[in-house]
Amino acid sequence: MSVGDDMVRDVLSHAPGHPLRVAIDGVTSSGKSTCARWLVDAVAAHDRPSIHVTMDGFHHRRAHRYRQGRASALGYYRDAYDFDALRTHVLIPLGPNGSNAIRRRIIDLVTDEPVDDSLESVPADAIVVVDGTFLHRPPLPDYWDYTVFVGTPMELARARGVARDADALGGTEAAGRAFDQRYHAACRNYLDEVDPRERATRVLPGIDSLLSIE
Repeated sequence: MSVGDDMVRDVLSHAPGHPLRVAIDGVTSSGKSTCARWLVDAVAAHDRPSIHVTMDGFHHRRAHRYRQGRASALGYYRDAYDFDALRTHVLIPLGPNGSNAIRRRIIDLVTDEPVDDSLESVPADAIVVVDGTFLHRPPLPDYWDYTVFVGTPMELARARGVARDADALGGTEAAGRAFDQRYHAACRNYLDEVDPRERATRVLPGIDSLLSIE
């Protein structure tokens, strides 16, 4: 049995009486979104409702994200994501005695404008997969039912991130600086402070361990 098959079987075995809240965590560009999409599709193939939520929809607005400086690692770690909104609009409603009605985003990341999408009803037996960075930061672990840490080596994640974001960040050299000074500097702080590998339900050695998704 592959690592991916074993993880799917494990996730499907959980039935907490409310939608299962699954976190896919990892450093920036580790393959979290790929893993989340793969897991959602795999769960759906077993005829269990599945929903993907990404932290891209739960950023703070740019003025807040960059208030400590565009290159600040601490600013990325502390100010990038609105985890209170994630709890309010996703994690608490999906938990015990929750409404099962969620919003998948609070912001349009491209336009930097808030959005007020209609509430979405989630079946009680659904598996809701949230991908993002820093998802084991307290108090978030109190709200997850199952967590995965994608342990892609930092140097590989950096190479992928620089290739992906070079155009958006002003070229390969500028993208490399952004990862070194902001994104992965913040992730190293997170790894040291929180140790998500020890907190996670399951650690994947890397996204390549999920066969056939590269």
